[in-house]
Amino acid sequence: MLVLFPLLGIASALSVPYPDSAQIPFAGHAHNPADLPHPDPTHSFWTHSPGANPLAAEGSTGALTDDADVCIIGSGITGVSAAYHLANAVEKGTFPDSGSKIRAVILEAREFCSGATGRNGGNLTPYEFNSFRKTEERFGREAALRYYALEHYSATEMVRIARQAGWADAVDLVEGGHMDIVLTESALADAKADYASAIAAGKNVNVSWLNSEEMNATFGTYNSGVRSPGYNLWPLKFATQLFNRSLHIAPQQLDLRLHTRTPVTAISPLPLTDDSSTSPSGRRWLLATPRGPVRCSAVLHATNGYASHLLPHLAGPAGIIPVRGQVFALRAAAPLSALTTASWGGDEGYWFPRPLAKNETTPLVILGGKRTAAGPPFETDVTDDGVVDSRVGAALRGLLPKLFPGLFAPGREPEAEWTGIMGYTALEIPFVRCIHVGPVLDSRPSQSMEGDLLRSNYKGQFIAAGYTGHGMPRAYGCAEVVVQMIADERAGRTWVTPAWFPRPFLTWVRDAR
Repeated sequence: MLVLFPLLGIASALSVPYPDSAQIPFAGHAHNPADLPHPDPTHSFWTHSPGANPLAAEGSTGALTDDADVCIIGSGITGVSAAYHLANAVEKGTFPDSGSKIRAVILEAREFCSGATGRNGGNLTPYEFNSFRKTEERFGREAALRYYALEHYSATEMVRIARQAGWADAVDLVEGGHMDIVLTESALADAKADYASAIAAGKNVNVSWLNSEEMNATFGTYNSGVRSPGYNLWPLKFATQLFNRSLHIAPQQLDLRLHTRTPVTAISPLPLTDDSSTSPSGRRWLLATPRGPVRCSAVLHATNGYASHLLPHLAGPAGIIPVRGQVFALRAAAPLSALTTASWGGDEGYWFPRPLAKNETTPLVILGGKRTAAGPPFETDVTDDGVVDSRVGAALRGLLPKLFPGLFAPGREPEAEWTGIMGYTALEIPFVRCIHVGPVLDSRPSQSMEGDLLRSNYKGQFIAAGYTGHGMPRAYGCAEVVVQMIADERAGRTWVTPAWFPRPFLTWVRDAR
């Protein structure tokens, strides 16, 4: 999931500040359903470095898995996390079987992890207090605290898994902390007001404040800043390791398969039996792909910005809008010791220096953002990640030499430049826009059910999407929640909200607002 959206003067490495006048224009123009992922995307550093994607073409040839208990559409951090949580649930016995091995399949339109997770900024930074006042005012204190708890839970669990499994180094996991650059006094005042409100609400806020003199002495930039905990990593490699781990959790009870280059082009209901719950085959849904159909009992949409392609009612401000972001890999002009290992956000950009590879003397910096340079409507309703925008590219090229004089060479060209597609939702609070998590619903009025939620139309279909450029510290937890929902529906249990999950993210709560 790519990472590029706004508040005001302070920004996380996973979101970028825009002025209020440049808020993403969801209204005022037509919103069509998303296209399928572009068949020839730009080459990201993460996906196209030699040997980085051993699962790229996994399952793209040979026999297609044509029947499954659970079909996961999308092989990014959400889809792979869902497979991992499913494997754990099967092992623990909380995902009931039917007397035979559980069958699950991940279907990916392009190569493995080639969407936003394979094209983002490489940050894993949970928010500490960003927009806390607006969030608390809109949703109440308990829900506001859970917004941040979800991110801390997800990030902490992902780091724990990588370290305990012994592949933290293999995915370039670095705990370097995160720095937000604050450009104006008014932005600093807003940030401190959010900080104070979070403290008053009982949140443990782990940050330190640095004035411009301290920032210059330590980092070489003439702006004040806020330091918070944070990580960076190679997202594609994390997803690869997590998928491989999922294969070995419960192999006797779970048959988990991956088919890349297998886009799902349509979903249709199978004819039901007399009890109106399943077809004669025991499945509810038929997924059409160019390689043949797949019958499924439960379907998880883990497609984020592309969700409205298969769910057209999610096109537009009430659903999930595809938004294109741009990222590149730039060689610094200073050693890693001068740059430090922290990730950064500020001036509509986000970046971090990668660990030094063999024979490197200066680090490669992953840098993204500056979407406002493209002008209105700021790359919204775009699913073409096969090109880059020259205006955004020019703005990115000038960002770091301006903020860090002497540490980056003006005019230096990036070693790789690419784009990716995020999924945005239209809540008025930046950073904490509502994610869609839960059963797929259609809240549009119909002649027969005016104003009601048409739940039965999609029974057995679920979604976790709409991360608004901040998916890495959210998707893992959201996938856990939705897999538990699938398990509970299968077992006839009542699903219970985890203590760390914000209820406004739930599809039935969100659609009821």
